[in-house]
Amino acid sequence: MILQVRDLAISFRTERGIVRVLDGVNFDVDQGELLGIVGESGSGKTVTVLAVMGLITDPNAIIEGSIKYKGLELVGMKQREMRHLRGSQIAMIFQDPMTALTPVYTIGWQIAEQILTHQKVSRKQAWFQAIDLLEEVGIPKPSEAVHRYPHQLSGGMRQRAVIAMALTCNPTLLVADEPTTALDVTVQAQILDLLRNLQNKHGSSIIFITHDLGVMAELADRVMVMYAGRIVERADKTALFADPRHPYTLALLDSIPPLDGPRPDRLRSIAGSPPSLLILPKGCAFAPRCPQRLSICDDAKPPLIGGAHAAACILPSAQ
Repeated sequence: MILQVRDLAISFRTERGIVRVLDGVNFDVDQGELLGIVGESGSGKTVTVLAVMGLITDPNAIIEGSIKYKGLELVGMKQREMRHLRGSQIAMIFQDPMTALTPVYTIGWQIAEQILTHQKVSRKQAWFQAIDLLEEVGIPKPSEAVHRYPHQLSGGMRQRAVIAMALTCNPTLLVADEPTTALDVTVQAQILDLLRNLQNKHGSSIIFITHDLGVMAELADRVMVMYAGRIVERADKTALFADPRHPYTLALLDSIPPLDGPRPDRLRSIAGSPPSLLILPKGCAFAPRCPQRLSICDDAKPPLIGGAHAAACILPSAQ
């Protein structure tokens, strides 16, 4: 077991009171596994992995629960110790490579700096490692690319450079936060293939965040669906797509254009919008948008139950 997250809850002090953005999240990541986290914007995907990375440093943040990496507790760990883990054993690929890279330094300098931070090598050795990494992630003419600045690369090439930076120390856990969102479908497919090949080569575990269930169908081993700061369904990829049990998961799948059959006049969408975390309903957060809503859904938040295929729903179809 690489990662164990138990009862993770994150709140922020605001002018309108304490807002809980994550509520009782539990999940594991096994060696060599790719766990997909899917959900709409604001569902809690990114804040979950930021907590794992130790990147929530806001003094108004309240982090409760446990995050254990190889048995080592990360919640409450000093930043100096966390910086030693981050980059060397746990790495992250951010959503926007243009903001993840420093515009005034070449990509070669930035990758080499990462290597020098965690490895006892000379700057010349780090430079050659940077070239090798750029070649590994598929950047053409890497010996020339190391001298380029981020603005001189296309979006896909910048994302590859960010992936190369994350792989500098062969991390055992790699977190990818929507790394293909701003890319066209052709480049997106290339990046997904690259991540899977790198996973197979280095044996890394990956947490992959997206709002696209189509990407999950291609890439993930297990899928975790989040809504309003909670996990609403968690299952093996095959089981989730063959038998979605939570109405929210079913609604997400229904909004994907069909590959065969008659062409619909209009794509199906989920009615309404996600609730404000400031005024969450007492019961199921998805109830106001749920076409199968019952009166009992307004009484209490349903627990996540069901073993390997778990769903947080009281409907008979979810059991």
